Amino acid sequence: MKALIASGGRGTRLRPITHTQNKHLIPIANKPILYYAIEAAVDAGIKEIGIVYNAESREVPDYVGDGSKWGVRISYIPQEKPGGLAQVVQLAEKFVAKDKFIFYLGDNMLIGGIKRFTEEFEKSGCNCYLTLAKVKDPERFGVPEFRGGKIVRIEEKPKQPKSNYAVAGIYLYDHHIFEAVSSLKPSARGELEISDAHTLLIERGLKVGFTEITGWWKDTGKPTDLLEANRLILDNIEVRNDGDIDKYSDVAGRVVIEEGAKIVNSKIRGPVIIGKNCIIENSYIGPFTSIGDRTEVRNSEVEYSIILRDCKITSVGIRIEGSILGNDVEVVEAVGKPQVHRFMIGDQSRIEVA
Repeated sequence: MKALIASGGRGTRLRPITHTQNKHLIPIANKPILYYAIEAAVDAGIKEIGIVYNAESREVPDYVGDGSKWGVRISYIPQEKPGGLAQVVQLAEKFVAKDKFIFYLGDNMLIGGIKRFTEEFEKSGCNCYLTLAKVKDPERFGVPEFRGGKIVRIEEKPKQPKSNYAVAGIYLYDHHIFEAVSSLKPSARGELEISDAHTLLIERGLKVGFTEITGWWKDTGKPTDLLEANRLILDNIEVRNDGDIDKYSDVAGRVVIEEGAKIVNSKIRGPVIIGKNCIIENSYIGPFTSIGDRTEVRNSEVEYSIILRDCKITSVGIRIEGSILGNDVEVVEAVGKPQVHRFMIGDQSRIEVA
């Protein structure tokens, strides 16, 4: 079995961070989202992985590499322009050939891995095997319609969902999926919808099975999803200290402190991860926070947030909470008179001021 991972898309709901960074490389607990998908495939015993990427940028191939760090072979498949998930499958036909494969959306995160799904698919005799998750907002996803305990149709982003299940971003197929996607026409959104391909398989009498994700699954398409994913990953970390904690600091709970990081006269309450060569001084870092490499936090408080690399947070008078700071961001105390708020903000940013 092979794995196909999608890493294209524009990440419009995560702007302005995605103006300068592929959304699949945004770190969750200081590890790129895309790495979790690759590691899930590796843990399932898969040796060949194809990654579909935006042809306008070599960011993903250059960052991820050839797969040798995981002991697998990674092939890269360029996508000239976004055309829907069914188009991603189309592009991968030569890579997949006649093998069965798992199609994993690279911005999805799943606790517990995918080995269970690959094993169930092999045993099921299905041509297509879908993973489903109960969600509060099924209108954001492909939604299955059931009859007699079987899926009879999948509708993409319906205004009136037929169930409260979403088709999660993990699909398993045999070669029949290529026949289905090649028969599709663009939807009203101008895309080839994977939900239409699934419905077509059903209409042609092919066997479409499903399983429910009973653990935790998250589509990290929105800032709140990133924060929640960060929380859940941090909740499973193991304590590790490769940095330097001075005698005036208080560190408690599940905390990871990477090499070169310095904790000076500060209080850290896990779960927290602090990246390499960070400086935390006279500050409080609260639960469910990840601090990227080379970031400095001085005389400030941060909780339930994602702070990327090379940031500076200095003498902020109110706790930073529920926030995402991109790379090389500075949040500093204003100096001089008059005392004012002074902002330089990119498109689609959001700031709340107390």
